[in-house]
Amino acid sequence: MRLTVIGCSGSFAGPDSPASCYLLEHDGHRIVLDLGNGALGPLAAHADLASIDAVLLSHLHLDHIADVGGYYVARKYGPTGPQPPLPLVGPRGVAARVVSMYGDTTPEAMASVFDIDEHRPGPRHIGPFTITVTRVRHPVTAYATRVEAGGRTLVFSGDTGPTDTLIELARGVDLALFEASFLEDEVRDLANAGDLHLTATQAAQHAAAAGVERLVLTHLVSWNDRAATEAEARAHFSGSLELASSGLVIDV
Repeated sequence: MRLTVIGCSGSFAGPDSPASCYLLEHDGHRIVLDLGNGALGPLAAHADLASIDAVLLSHLHLDHIADVGGYYVARKYGPTGPQPPLPLVGPRGVAARVVSMYGDTTPEAMASVFDIDEHRPGPRHIGPFTITVTRVRHPVTAYATRVEAGGRTLVFSGDTGPTDTLIELARGVDLALFEASFLEDEVRDLANAGDLHLTATQAAQHAAAAGVERLVLTHLVSWNDRAATEAEARAHFSGSLELASSGLVIDV
């Protein structure tokens, strides 16, 4: 299973990266986790947009879904004609959210482009991928996602504050793709930080508690110093650790 980081900027597209978007490939199949601001163009540089098998959305904040609108246009009006409806899976209310976000369309038109479904308990199978989600801690309904293929496993945290459910989902995985939006000094000034995001320290602590092999920190807000984020995490995680960057490719 191969991971390509399309976008890893936290909360909005940054100067060096789109917002949240990750391409997973295995055995000729491709799924996309999140499709945030600015991600569609770089995604097209790594994969034919008509070759994607499904898009899974962690939650419905714009930095994780904004380019669904552009993808609607690409699949509906491309030079080869409309593509078959693509599975688009997200939290409860995802269908109404993408229709309202695009604006000039109807639920019926959106359904002709995307086969929209909501996250549910238990495994979901898309090609060679087995996908399991669990609720995490965020002001809106949000999910972490576990993907298994070819005997390898990855967990993407989505956006979350500290939560044992993420640790349990990530137990023993090969790669943890965990958000690290905050530094410890920042959260002291934010009364509701625990319901929003992880610090680099917390991301590392969650990965260590889950016994993961490799940790990649993502959802990196552009005003944070990358070196400080990495140093903070390394103090709490002894395994392989790196920061995500747009275009990073990892064989899980």
